[in-house]
Amino acid sequence: MKKLTIKDIAKEFKVSISTVSKALNDSYEISQSTKEKIQKYAKEQNYKPNFNALSLKNRSTKTIGVIIPTMLNYFFAQVFKGIEKTALEKGYKVITCISNESYDKEVEIIEMLSNGSIDGFLLSMAKQTELIHKFDHFKTSIEDGTPIVMFDRVAQSIACDKVITDDLEGATKTVEYLYQKGHKKIAFVSTMSNLHIGKERLKGYKEGLKNVGLRFNKDLVLNVVEQDYKKYKNIVRPFIKNNSIDAVITTGESVAVSVMKAIKKNAQKIPKDAAVIAFSNGILSRHSSPKMTTISQHGEQMGATAAKILIEKLENKTKTITTEIIKTDLVIRDSTRK
Repeated sequence: MKKLTIKDIAKEFKVSISTVSKALNDSYEISQSTKEKIQKYAKEQNYKPNFNALSLKNRSTKTIGVIIPTMLNYFFAQVFKGIEKTALEKGYKVITCISNESYDKEVEIIEMLSNGSIDGFLLSMAKQTELIHKFDHFKTSIEDGTPIVMFDRVAQSIACDKVITDDLEGATKTVEYLYQKGHKKIAFVSTMSNLHIGKERLKGYKEGLKNVGLRFNKDLVLNVVEQDYKKYKNIVRPFIKNNSIDAVITTGESVAVSVMKAIKKNAQKIPKDAAVIAFSNGILSRHSSPKMTTISQHGEQMGATAAKILIEKLENKTKTITTEIIKTDLVIRDSTRK
């Protein structure tokens, strides 16, 4: 039989873990009726406190829990590099878990590590969590005294520290750069149109067009479902063939490679006839042919910044909540005109 936990009791009464903890410790902060109900239930269910977890919770473990959505993204690998370097410098260990873009997995990881194994979380939200808009597991962790610093994909409504990329400005500046190089028919290909960062990049693309006096044309925007990466070419090729395009901005490198192949298939030369620029600055961009110009999001800097904020919070018990914005840079390579 599964051992009853404080979390189980909190779920039963639809209250926070801290409320249950206070009720079981007979705290004056909880009403008498709530206290009696919780204490009676705990006794009936033969609840036994986990003294090991409690003792861990009351001291610093000098360990940080890191949750990233996927292992297959070079950007997150760079973020992790920044986190680990900073954590080690400050004398902290790191436990890393992958949510695989799953809400359930993310919840499971937070519950598993919130038993006193770690002092705080650094996390980038799973895609499914953002789409279904369920953030209670974040709130519970924070209420229970385990702080969270979110990076890249963040829950706007959760009151916690955040480190984000200036996606809007990154896309805006990229359109302006392409216009200066003589491009007038600039397309936008997205694999994350349903995520906040994807929406920000599209907004920046529109802003850039407006700034240089180009009209927004919805036919020059293509939204691709990221899971269909094997079918990218079937979606991208008709888009390139059927539209008169002289530059393309993409939200990631994998789809940018498909765009480059489609341009070549269309008997166009890169960058003479059409330029290609992708968000992220990973391995693909350096090994593509031609080498790809990218919008660098400075993943390592993002990871280091997030780790510094969390460690500062843990060591100085700071209550202030900050949002740090990391500026992007264009890394010019061969897929754009010199």
